[in-house]
Parts: sequence; structure tokens; C-alpha cells
Amino acid sequence: MTDHAIPAARPANPRFSSGPCAKIPHYTLDMLSDAPLGRSHRAAIGKAKLAEAIELTREVLGVPTDYRIGIVPGSDTGAVEMAMWSLLGQRPVEMLAWESFGEGWVTDAIKQLKLDATVRKAPYGKIVDLAEVDFDRDVVFTWNGTTSGVRVPNGDAIPADRDGLTICDATSAAFAMDLPWDKLDVVTFSWQKVLGGEGAHGVVILSPRAVQRLETYTPAWPLPKIFRMTKGGKLIEGIFKGETINTPSMLAVEDYLVALKWAQSVGGLPALIARADANAGAVRDFIADKDWIADLAEDPATASTTSVCLKFTDPAIKDGNAFAKAVAKRLEKEGVALDAGAYRDAPAGLRIWCGSTVEASDVAALMPWIEYAYRAELAAQ
Repeated sequence: MTDHAIPAARPANPRFSSGPCAKIPHYTLDMLSDAPLGRSHRAAIGKAKLAEAIELTREVLGVPTDYRIGIVPGSDTGAVEMAMWSLLGQRPVEMLAWESFGEGWVTDAIKQLKLDATVRKAPYGKIVDLAEVDFDRDVVFTWNGTTSGVRVPNGDAIPADRDGLTICDATSAAFAMDLPWDKLDVVTFSWQKVLGGEGAHGVVILSPRAVQRLETYTPAWPLPKIFRMTKGGKLIEGIFKGETINTPSMLAVEDYLVALKWAQSVGGLPALIARADANAGAVRDFIADKDWIADLAEDPATASTTSVCLKFTDPAIKDGNAFAKAVAKRLEKEGVALDAGAYRDAPAGLRIWCGSTVEASDVAALMPWIEYAYRAELAAQ
């Protein structure tokens, strides 16, 4: 391919946004025809749909039967905040951050909850040394850094006999990575990520240890109604049976059900993980022998398989930030990659969503277009 030769193939689906993410393959709005629109979420049909979403979540993710699953407002952010405000403060806390959302949880813990927390941070492209973390304290962390392209490789560093709770923001990991449930006490995510659902709804999953904390500890600060999971010192069990705290969108719930059933149809969690692995592999195979682009993740063991972040490394590039934005703009103008620029707080570059709803053939077709855009912008600067 010459510097300005237009690639022959194009992605069939150019949607590589990291949230909301690509819908399931062959998606149509007709799939939502069974949504109980105009009905109360507290009517029998509404409760049944919400309960079905909870149980299918359990089945697809392999959540233990004694863990509670609740659908909550405010997307993943709402779910994380609910957990932090409800559970933290009883014992010392460690906050781990290796990207912008983790930084946000640090800010909330320090400035809003006024906790005297130990903070461990790593720059973009790395994670902290988990061997140094004291898991006898409560620990809050993201499993996958959506904005930095790194992830926790496994749960080996988390002791089974820990005294503290582990609160894990797994929003770009759930349904694409193997989460070790016995090592995690609170798991949160939004179904707008790996399953390509619609935004605004979050999911919170609680271990028995987390439930025990909720029922035996009252935070020193007032809790907004939207965060309350207990009443009279007991868990509000209805939340975890489909009786949501506030009104959910039954259209969005139906959309989630469609995605969950698709996940089952392709082989469940193992198949979803394999799809994300293949997508990320297509990116990394392409950049492996290139000297002008590289993975933002420095260690392959902690490289994300969903939010793959890339950086331009050509010393001839005069303004890295402007250059990366121009490449992303050109990809969008060509209609081959929408919303593929790096997150606003992250280092300049590209972010290619490789979650389970994306087709590996589309990722492979995109790669030559990235080189085309790079060479075109290099010549234009």
C-alpha cells in the first residue's frame, strides 16, 4: 500500500465507541417488540422482566447463587457511588487508580466522604503493584481501565481470607473477562458496555460479606434515598428481585434482555471472552511490527481486551494531541471508525473498542485505515 492508497475493505460496522458500545450483531429495533411500554415497572409484567434480567445476568456471568444482583440508577457510576457511600468508613480504605474513572473514585473518597484513605496510583498504561495492597482494608479499584487500556490480569493477589471488602468497578470487564467471584465483594457495571445495551442503568452485585456489612454498619454521613439498600438494619431484598429503587426504562431493560439472550445463543461467557480476545488480538497483531504506533498498555499481561488504547510513536509527528485528533476525525469522515479517539483525560491517541459485540472482521478491516489516516495526516502536517 502506498502512503495514500485507500484500503480496499471497509468495516461493515464502523462503531468502535467505548460506551455506549456497538449493539449485538444483526440488531434491529424489531427485537424490542415485547417491551411492556406504557406499563408500570411495578406491575406483574414489569417485575417479571426485571427479575428475568437479574437471573439471566446471573446465568451468563456465572454469579454465585448467594450473591445478590440489583439493577440500579445512574449507570455504573451510580452503582459504584452506591457501594462506596453505603459500605466505606467502617475500616481503613485503599483506593487504587490507573485511569480517569479510578481517579474519580479517589476524589469522591477523599473530598466527598472525607476518608483518610491510602491512595495508590499508576500512570496511564500501567496498573499498581497489587502485591503491595493491604486487602485487610477495604479496597476500591477498576478491573479494566476503560480510558487507559489496562486491566487486572487475575484475582491471584486478592487473599481469600481477607478482612476487608473488595469493591470492583467492572464496567468494561463484565461479559468479556473472567471475574473471580470469590475474590470480589462488590461488582458493578453498566450494560451499555460489553453487551452494547442502552445507557442510564447500572448493576450492583453483592457478596454475602458485603450484605453483612450493610446490615451491621451505618455510615456517619447521610445517605440519599437513591443509595439506600437497607431499611431497619436489613437488606431491602426487593431491590435484588426486580423492585428497583426508582423507575427504570422498560425499553432499555428489554434491550438488555435481548443482548443477554444473544450472549447465551453464541455460547455464553466463554464465547464472549473469546470474541473480545480475538478482537483485541486483531489490533495487536497489526501493530506488532509497526514503528509508528504502539499499545498504551506497557505489559501484555495487563493489556485490556475491550478498550484497546493506542499511541502514535513517530518522532516526525509535530503535535501529538492535534495529530491524534486529526486521525480520529479522518477515520470518522471516511465512515470507517466512529468515536475512536482517546478519552479526553487520557494520553493522545486512539481507543478501539473490542468488546464482545464487535466482529473481528470489522476490527481487521479497520487496521489498514488507521495506517492510511496516519500517513495522510503525516503528509499534511
